[in-house]
Amino acid sequence: MTALQPARPGPPAEPAASGRIPFPVVDEISRHCVREDEPETVHIEVHLPRQPDPERLRAAFGEALRRHPRILVREAPRRWYRRRYEWELTGTPDVDPTRFPEPGPGALERARARALAEAPPLSVSPPVRLEVVGPSPAGGSYVLLLTLNHTALDGPACLRVLATAAELYGGALAPVRTTVAAPGRPGPPPARTGGGAARPARVAPAADVRGRCGNGLLLADLPVPRRPAGAGYTVNDQLLVATCLMIARWNRLHDVPPRPMRITMPIDERPRGAEMPIGNGTRLVEVGFAAREYAREPGPEALAALLHRTAERTRALKSAPRPQLGHAAALLTAPAVPVGIRAALTRGARRAAAPWTSTTLLSNIGRIPYPLDFAEAGRAEAVWFSAPASMPRGLTVTTASTGGRLHLALRWSRALLDDAAGRRLCDFFTEYLAAMTDLPADSGGDGP
Repeated sequence: MTALQPARPGPPAEPAASGRIPFPVVDEISRHCVREDEPETVHIEVHLPRQPDPERLRAAFGEALRRHPRILVREAPRRWYRRRYEWELTGTPDVDPTRFPEPGPGALERARARALAEAPPLSVSPPVRLEVVGPSPAGGSYVLLLTLNHTALDGPACLRVLATAAELYGGALAPVRTTVAAPGRPGPPPARTGGGAARPARVAPAADVRGRCGNGLLLADLPVPRRPAGAGYTVNDQLLVATCLMIARWNRLHDVPPRPMRITMPIDERPRGAEMPIGNGTRLVEVGFAAREYAREPGPEALAALLHRTAERTRALKSAPRPQLGHAAALLTAPAVPVGIRAALTRGARRAAAPWTSTTLLSNIGRIPYPLDFAEAGRAEAVWFSAPASMPRGLTVTTASTGGRLHLALRWSRALLDDAAGRRLCDFFTEYLAAMTDLPADSGGDGP
């Protein structure tokens, strides 16, 4: 076995003996709203061309956890009158988070099912699980499948830890592509879309899903959409428009009248280096679309106009300061009363606000900024993420890209959609991305 080498100079992080951290706003809201039938898990798949050495990988991942001690947490015991939930820093794992399930037919499908249905417990450090799944006898990739409890951390933070493990495994300090721009001046307010206080559109349910629980998942490998030179919109804007039109088309097929649509979009402004804060570090904004913008199938000119309007909205939203989950969440988590009372208030507020919850969530991780090079096992060929899809949204769209390919994950609540609906939605999404790629360079305008 090759000796494990440090990824960077300096001693490893010192274990925290008894340190505690109050739950931040995002963690507390998530903890209040946990449901056993729809666990708040994030699943990450990293596909490698060859097999990593099991013990060397286990050692590298364990050392990576120690170098990012904020991931080594468990929920601290508390009495009913405590004002906050708290994370207890453990310094070392309570259990070995790395597993090597038996390879063979269906092994990857079973691991994916576990990722959607079995959240790592918050009572044990770390709240993350790494499964190394070998290919089937018919061939395929070796897969590093991570499952994390979203109450404790998010996908980009966990990917940073895995990138450190890759550096340790290969014995070289890997370059990091800087993707986050420094915040600028606040931009103009987002353009009105005619749906500010109205109940947003909901995804129409598929037939015969009543009484079902859990999440379904579909992964697709697509080309990254091309943009004309000098286009005023980004790939993220293209993904937002494709998501909007995908749902609009599905709803038209199910005779649902058009309503204003709102798509929640996480924004991550953390650095991507070893100093990246670990936890739930994104803030959420909502991109609005008026019903008239998608009431009919758009032609090329209307599609281009919608792209440019979406770009204006996202630029304004990204530059405007806002708490991670908005001002209401900050108020609900103020430690004025015991946390158990706040939990009941938060769950009640969530039920009351359900009709105004956004239509869906699009999480675009973007181009993976790390090489994820595991030496003789090779570099990552593909990386998929999927975000929780609990009701009332019931559908999330997550994208990442490597090597000029877009890795799309559709995840849905089985109380809303079935597998056939997931495949149909994926076909729609793919079709709209292709239509945007075919737009001429001088397309634009104000359109309807």
